[in-house]
Amino acid sequence: MLVIKNKAKLLQALRDYLWIIVGSFITALAINIFLVPHRIAPGGVTGIATVIFYLSNELVPVGTLMLLLNIPLFIFGIKIIGRRFIVRTLFSTIFLSAVIDIAEPFTRWFISQLELENLAAGPDYLLYAIFGGFFMGLGLGLVFRSGATTGGTDLAAQIVHRVVPALTVGKALLLIDGAVIVFAAIAFNSILLALYSMLALYISTKLVDIILEGINFAKGVYIISDHAEEIADNIMRELDRGVTALNGTGMYTRSDKKVLFCVVHRGQLPLLKSLVKKTDQAAFLILHEVTEVLGEGFKTYE
Repeated sequence: MLVIKNKAKLLQALRDYLWIIVGSFITALAINIFLVPHRIAPGGVTGIATVIFYLSNELVPVGTLMLLLNIPLFIFGIKIIGRRFIVRTLFSTIFLSAVIDIAEPFTRWFISQLELENLAAGPDYLLYAIFGGFFMGLGLGLVFRSGATTGGTDLAAQIVHRVVPALTVGKALLLIDGAVIVFAAIAFNSILLALYSMLALYISTKLVDIILEGINFAKGVYIISDHAEEIADNIMRELDRGVTALNGTGMYTRSDKKVLFCVVHRGQLPLLKSLVKKTDQAAFLILHEVTEVLGEGFKTYE
C-alpha cells in the first residue's frame, strides 16, 4: 500500500514538472516573440528586465536579467513559503530564463516574418499585446497550477495570496505589476506603449484566474418560497440537480421559511425559472456567479 502511495506521489510530481516545463516554454515564447521585441513590458520582473535590456543597449540578455532580479525575491520568499514550493519555483525560474535566452535567436525569424507582413502599416502593437498577454497568461497559469511560479512578482503574488486569500493571484499580479508598467512608461517615454502593456497584463491575469479557478460556467441559486418542498422536488426530478434546504425566518412576517440552494449549469437556468414560476409566482429567485464547482455532476476533484 505504501509503495502504491509513493508511486502515485512520484507520478503526480512528474506531471507537475512536465506542466511547469510546458508553461515556462509557452511563457518564454510570448516574451520573445510578442513582448520584448516591441517594448511591451507587462509588469513584473519581465517588464523591469525589458526596460534594463533596452537602456543598456541590449548588452545583457533578458533571461539573464530576469534570473539576476529574482535572487532577492527568492531570499525573501523562502522564509515565507514552503521548501517544496521554492524548489519548484527555482526550477521553473531557471528553466524560463534559459529558454528565453536560448530560443531568442530562433524566434528572430518568426519576428522578421511578422514585421515583413506589416512593413507598410508598421508594427501592430495591439495584436502583439493581445497575443503576448494571452500566451503569457496561459503559460503562467499552467505553472501556477503545478505548485510553482516563474519567480519575480509572480512569486510576490503567490506570497500575497497566501497572506490574503481573498485576493486572487491574478488580482495581486495586477496590483503589483501596475507599478512596473508606470516605470516602463517613464523609461520608454511612451504612454501608448504603457497602454498596450496594461492590455497585455490584463489579459494575462484574467487567463491566470480562469486556469486556476475555472470559467464561470455555473450559477448558484437561492429560492425563497412558501412552496419550497414542491419546488425542490421539481428541480431534482426535472433538472437532476441536488437541492439543499436552509432554515430561514422572514423578518417582516416573523414566520419560518425554507430557503432552497442549488447550483445549475447556465443552460439549465430557463427551465429552472419556468419550474419556479409554475409552482409559485411569488417566489424570490436570487442568482449569483459560481467560479468553480467540484463534485458529482460538475468538475471532478484532481
